[in-house]
Amino acid sequence: MSLDKVLSISGKPGLYNLVTQTRGGFIAESLIDKKRITVNVRQNVSVLSEIAIYTLTEEVPLKQVFLNIKNKENGQESSVKPKDGKDKLEEYFFEILPDYDEDRVYASDIKKVLQWYNLLVKNNLLDNLKAEIAESKAADEEE
Repeated sequence: MSLDKVLSISGKPGLYNLVTQTRGGFIAESLIDKKRITVNVRQNVSVLSEIAIYTLTEEVPLKQVFLNIKNKENGQESSVKPKDGKDKLEEYFFEILPDYDEDRVYASDIKKVLQWYNLLVKNNLLDNLKAEIAESKAADEEE
C-alpha cells in the first residue's frame, strides 16, 4: 500500500489507513489496533504523501525522509526513540536530513516523524518506498 492512503488525523494517536469514503467523510482503520473509525469532513486530516519537511533550500517530501531513515536503519525501526531528548532527536535528524530548517522543524515534529516511521515499519508499509518516490519524480517531470 502506498502512503497515499495513510492518514494522520488531528486529535487521534498514530496513523490510519483509508478504507472507504462515505457521504459525510470516510472510514479509517488504525495501524495501531486495527479498529475502524468514522471521520467526518470537518476533522483535520493529513495524507502522509502530501506532507513535506522544511529544509534551508526546499521542502523535502516525507517519503524521502522515510527513505533516508530506512536506509540508515537498514529497514529496521529507528535507533533513536521518539521519547529521547531534544538534543538527541535533532542530532539524529541532522544525519537523516543535514540541511533541515531548525527554525521551522521542531523537536515535536521530529518526534512525530520517528513515531510514524516506526509504525509504518511495524506494518510493512515502507517496502515500496523507492518505487513510489521514482513514480512521484516521473510524474513531476511530466508536468
